[in-house]
Amino acid sequence: RERRARFVGKNGACNVAHKNIREQGRFLQDVFTTLVDLKWPHTLLIFTMSFLCSWLLFGMVWWLIAFAHGDLDHSTRGQREPAEGGAAAFVPCVTSIHSFTSAFLFSIEVQVTIGFGGRMVTEECPAAILVLIVQNIVGLVINAIMLGCIFMKTSQAHRRAETLIFSKHAVIALREGRLCFMLRVGDLRKSMIISATIRMQVVKKTASLEGEVVPLNQIDIQMENPVGGNSIFLVSPLIIYHVIDKNSPLYDISPMNLHHHEDLEIIVILEGVVETTGITTQARTSYLADEILWGQRFVPIVAEEDGRYSVDYSKFGNTVKVPTPSCTARQLEEDKSIM
Repeated sequence: RERRARFVGKNGACNVAHKNIREQGRFLQDVFTTLVDLKWPHTLLIFTMSFLCSWLLFGMVWWLIAFAHGDLDHSTRGQREPAEGGAAAFVPCVTSIHSFTSAFLFSIEVQVTIGFGGRMVTEECPAAILVLIVQNIVGLVINAIMLGCIFMKTSQAHRRAETLIFSKHAVIALREGRLCFMLRVGDLRKSMIISATIRMQVVKKTASLEGEVVPLNQIDIQMENPVGGNSIFLVSPLIIYHVIDKNSPLYDISPMNLHHHEDLEIIVILEGVVETTGITTQARTSYLADEILWGQRFVPIVAEEDGRYSVDYSKFGNTVKVPTPSCTARQLEEDKSIM
């Protein structure tokens, strides 16, 4: 049988493609999240175009104000001083605007600085003062949105998950006289993951009694860890294990038929709060049937040296063979009950 596609990749990426989405407008109802989810080239393009378009728009507005007031009329440029006979000097709305280029430069100055050079708004035109206020508000809104998007993209939770690692293989061996499914998880950073929780699911194709086929049926499986419950204190690598009992989906799996379960996939999800930023992060991985080693156990990697504990990550995924029954957990339990 051909092995089905992996539901969750080893790096935690979900292997799901969304097609034929007809309600595309829903993405525009949450513009901020849509911008954060975009790829970096698209985000930088929108970042650049948002400022450039606003500068061009208000540059056109400033040019129209100058055109309507006669600031672009060359005959009025020499009337800056009082004329003979006491005639009042011509006062432009914005000084030193002679073309659309100068209006565009003034638009940039208004939006990105509070100081001006040779161009400035005068008291001659109330409309120019109103446009100045509007452009400043629009510029602040654009700055807040775009800089917020850039910050969120650089501090996304999955970046922290890159330093949360899982063992490449999972193992099945005896622990306290019971068959257990085990994996190792660790954190490469010194900053901790607060309130870390871990859970596992079995994803496989199932069929109901009525004939309904569920291609990706997700079944939660009970876990155990060295500190009890699902909450873990991930200050050093831990071995997380699941006891294969009568309530486990792995109850009838033996080493002989393990690799014949092409539809079997075990997903591991680690969640917690990043200590330094307070952002919730999630790390994921999965194990297919051929990535589960029967009759092996992880080697110890924590040792005490010079009054402190040292972790050797070069042995993080190393395993060693141990005596393990070549039977299912059901058969092992029945043999114990007979004895």
